[in-house]
Amino acid sequence: MKALLTALVALLLSSVSWAAATITIVNGDAPGVGFNDPTPVAPVGGNAGTTLGAQRLNAFQAAASQWGDSLDSSVPIRVLATWEALPCTDSAAVLGSAGALEVFSDFPGAPQANAWFGKAEANKLLGFDMDPETPDVRARFNVNLGQPGCFTGSPFYLGLDNNHGSNTDLVTVLLHEFAHGLGFQTYTDDETGELLAGVPSIWDYFLLDTSSGKVWKDMRNAERAASAVKSGKLVWNGVQVTNAARLVLQAGTPVLTILSPPSESGVLQVGTAAFGPPLASPGLTGEVMPVVDTAPDTGLACTPLSALNARAVKGRIALIDRGACTFVVKVRHAQDAGAIAVLIADNVAGAPPPGLGGSDPGIFIAAVRITQEDGAALRQALAGRSRKHSGLFANLGVNLAVRAGTDALGRVLMYAPRPNQPGSSVSHYDTSATPNLLMEPAINADLRHAVRPPYDLTLPLLKDIGW
Repeated sequence: MKALLTALVALLLSSVSWAAATITIVNGDAPGVGFNDPTPVAPVGGNAGTTLGAQRLNAFQAAASQWGDSLDSSVPIRVLATWEALPCTDSAAVLGSAGALEVFSDFPGAPQANAWFGKAEANKLLGFDMDPETPDVRARFNVNLGQPGCFTGSPFYLGLDNNHGSNTDLVTVLLHEFAHGLGFQTYTDDETGELLAGVPSIWDYFLLDTSSGKVWKDMRNAERAASAVKSGKLVWNGVQVTNAARLVLQAGTPVLTILSPPSESGVLQVGTAAFGPPLASPGLTGEVMPVVDTAPDTGLACTPLSALNARAVKGRIALIDRGACTFVVKVRHAQDAGAIAVLIADNVAGAPPPGLGGSDPGIFIAAVRITQEDGAALRQALAGRSRKHSGLFANLGVNLAVRAGTDALGRVLMYAPRPNQPGSSVSHYDTSATPNLLMEPAINADLRHAVRPPYDLTLPLLKDIGW
């Protein structure tokens, strides 16, 4: 092992110092591959490299410079990086991955006993490298991106100016993955809830399930596994992130609020539509009535509504089931029948509810998607309705008191989709955040090269866990 590590260190690309930290990229690639690819390329977007390998290195150094300028550590941080063939198709790809190579707990200077810290952070807190022969972070990136069968024709953009167009900006991906390696993750198994060697991660001291009032470190394995799929109920309970969210996230989050009867009152997550008017505040309040046009108790609204269904939804919020035709067809039929808004209940389990795609400039009523679970609960509550009235009233709009991506108390939501998504669940911010954040589970095209407020919340979370 020592001989192998010596060989890796001999491939050291560069070590650049900044005011706050020194980050070194260690090249683990074979000759002619990745950082060592001699393919000639033209300079692009401030990246003056003249070979593909050199431009990749320059992008790595740009991301390292950003993090080096943001963190405070007297111990150099070493990132062992390689370019490899990662899972990829023309419609989906693993862009890269990174994580701590080692974790430590209960070391001198640890701010929290009985908690795992990633190696880079543990070294910073202790003041020296606890294992000098092992790099701190292991990073892998997709060498095939843009090749046939792997986002064909859309490679990483290697410029440093974020002018990536339709391609994927490499510096943004690197900022994201380096953050994971620096500690933006739990070392607890999010599928089983099992702690690593029986010890919680420092992450688990801040991960709060608002439905139970427990943080992950205080839960049993089964409780953690259940919590990992509670979309909208899993939040980051750290002061730094909560305070910074007021500067970063916009006021207003789309919600469906059930107003009455009291037994059904509550707030439901919604996926907004790409067509029709945007949701607004104070929103639209109306009585909810279901469409029932398909046996045994389903309403698809794929054909013009019958006279009976039209009378039921006229002047009301129509509840329709997903399936068999497009969203715009369903909403147009409800609109033609006089509905003032539409709720489309998903036909597959999962949360949070995705948006509604489609285009129809003739649609002028609001529409949203709700989960299959919430749709079933609403239909159950509507089971005792009359032909014209249900007694179930709801408001569909934007709650300006809640920032997009937080709960009602201002705590930032964490990604907890149902079903679980290994590698993405729990260790990312929720996709409801607006504007988009660097540490969401997928890279968004509108991200800046930023890790701190007023544009991003990555650095505040690292500060919460001890950086």
